[in-house]
Amino acid sequence: MKKVDTNKASILSRQFLKNPYPFYHQWRNEHPILWLNTLPQPGWVITGYKEVKTILLKHQLFRVRSPLPRHTHEFADLKKAQKNMMLYQNDEQHQQLRTIFQPAFTHKMLEDLRPLILQVVDQTIDQLKNRSYIDVVSDVAYPIPSFIISEILGIPSHVRPKIQKWTYDLLRVIDFTRTQNLLHRGNETIKELTNYFHHLYTSEGGISKDSYIRRIAEKEGLDEKVLASQLILLLVAGHETTVNLIANALYHLHLHNSERMKCIQSQEMIPFAVEEVLRYESPTQITARYAKEDVVMGDKTIKRGHQVYLFLGAANRDPNIFQNPSCFKIDRRHNPHLAFGAGSHFCIGSQLARMEAQITIERFFQTFPNSTLDEQSVKWRRLIGFRALKSCTVTT
Repeated sequence: MKKVDTNKASILSRQFLKNPYPFYHQWRNEHPILWLNTLPQPGWVITGYKEVKTILLKHQLFRVRSPLPRHTHEFADLKKAQKNMMLYQNDEQHQQLRTIFQPAFTHKMLEDLRPLILQVVDQTIDQLKNRSYIDVVSDVAYPIPSFIISEILGIPSHVRPKIQKWTYDLLRVIDFTRTQNLLHRGNETIKELTNYFHHLYTSEGGISKDSYIRRIAEKEGLDEKVLASQLILLLVAGHETTVNLIANALYHLHLHNSERMKCIQSQEMIPFAVEEVLRYESPTQITARYAKEDVVMGDKTIKRGHQVYLFLGAANRDPNIFQNPSCFKIDRRHNPHLAFGAGSHFCIGSQLARMEAQITIERFFQTFPNSTLDEQSVKWRRLIGFRALKSCTVTT
């Protein structure tokens, strides 16, 4: 790839969508804190590991907010739902909501879920045993997280086919690639999901009274729309991040056969493989903040109100932190990646995503140890803030 002119290059270009890492590398070489006017919403692009982590940890200086503009009236339902989500809350409001839902993702709760995850993974893979071709995205990565997050939230089986559309609609409204049409669709999806969760949690035939989430709703007395916003967030985040992690893992372990063989020969290597996928092909590539006040970082001054884009995918390939960062190496021992963020907004479901990915990798290669990648089938979704495969076929 020829050298990118960072003053002219579009983040929406085909080159960037296919492979953003040369862009990240050039931006970081120019400066780890760089102002770009070429973004759909101009702001500071942060590509250095140290700088990204510093901003993530300084939550008093760098704040989160809804990704829709302040004066958006056309998408009022979408904006209100986003504003209520813990992801876009700060300080006490964020901590209160996180405290309410954190117990659903404790180590004990996850271990209680392990038999179910094993069962779901085995059933999913067993259905593929007689197939000559498997799309690891649609046949493996989508159904497993869909089932698990549905179980956690109490979504019945007949509704689960809608999850892929719901989550993708809402993923695209927070991405640089969003359009007016996608925002309209996202607004309608938010209304549909809000009404659905209201029915699910209030009707007699809805979610089980033994459900942990229902007990939370009844105990905490959350405002109905605030509760619905958290459930929508957990649905989207719990589904999409894990789908992308599993798909990216199966893709790279096929692409790098020597690394796959390490997993097959020693199951103890699988957790390391998952961590390397999280670093090398981070499912979430960008997260955003804004400066609450003027902040001096090195020789740069980030002005109050300026938008700050933290490129996690770039930070996770910073050569100042990671040796040979462009090399996919699962026995990398020093791997303090930022794929799940850092600080107060660290991903609440990170351990669940890891568990699902580890179990899926183990079972997949136990069943298909000789599967091979069809490189022509590999296609990426048109997203900037997420590294998400659209299709990836292997032969068994």
